[in-house]
Amino acid sequence: MEIIHKDLDKMGEVLIGCSGWSYPEPSEKGGWTGAFYPDSKTKRLQYYAEFFGTAEMDSSFYEKFYKFMTRRTFEGMVKATPKKFQFSVKVPETVTHDKRLNVDKGAITLFEEFLDKISPLKTANKLGSILIQLPPSFSVREFSNTERFLDRLPKEYDYALEFRHPSWETEGPWDMLKHYNIATVLIDSPAKDNLQFLSEVIVTANHSFVRWHGRESRHRYNYLYSVEELKPWIGKIKKMQMETSVVRGYFNNHYGAKAVVNALLFKEMIGESVSDKQRSALEHAQTLATQHNSKITSFTNSN
Repeated sequence: MEIIHKDLDKMGEVLIGCSGWSYPEPSEKGGWTGAFYPDSKTKRLQYYAEFFGTAEMDSSFYEKFYKFMTRRTFEGMVKATPKKFQFSVKVPETVTHDKRLNVDKGAITLFEEFLDKISPLKTANKLGSILIQLPPSFSVREFSNTERFLDRLPKEYDYALEFRHPSWETEGPWDMLKHYNIATVLIDSPAKDNLQFLSEVIVTANHSFVRWHGRESRHRYNYLYSVEELKPWIGKIKKMQMETSVVRGYFNNHYGAKAVVNALLFKEMIGESVSDKQRSALEHAQTLATQHNSKITSFTNSN
């Protein structure tokens, strides 16, 4: 097993976590209670932060949740996590999917309202990347619309843009993102998505962003990566470390706490120290996951 040993003077920081943390249902229904969280009374974010130094907030994307969020929501997140914890936050669907980044239809106004809501994270130095995830139907034909939106963004944030249409596989988008210092979101996703080009290292900013979505198109997010499937990402992470100041990576295969298994597993694979508590949580969640997926191989046994 290849292990990365960091030279802190030359290589960027790596932050590995999960896409979301509030999955209160029991594991047999796809939640994390029982598989990761000890019980339903566990304070989920505080508990999560004992295992990971970062989290991606996905709920901000969904209007049904986002409309109830205020600054106090994010103040509470600040208080619930350690000093150096980072949140990467997904931009609301009203900006990316409803307005489709169109500045003439008020996309920037909605985005500025979003920045105001999450401002407690920025003030507390706990804001990682702002994730702009485009709709699957959003093709390269909307290039100029995208560029106009990016040109209006405040400069003092780390942004990451996730393409989800194969037409973006061309040089123009990378030049655009480099111009605005916006990270290309690298992804590991089902082959049916035809986005394999985004699993190769493309550096367009001084920071990097990776999302692992799982590889099963029918039961998306209910997928457990094997050690062999994660191995190629070790070298990719190392390359990004050498070219950027920070690599933020999130496992989005959240069903039944599979993201927890793979995130802890991958942290160990890239050479990060794993405490006894973290290893115990990994083994417990892994045991439950393997009851439904026999493909996963224990990292410990593979050494």
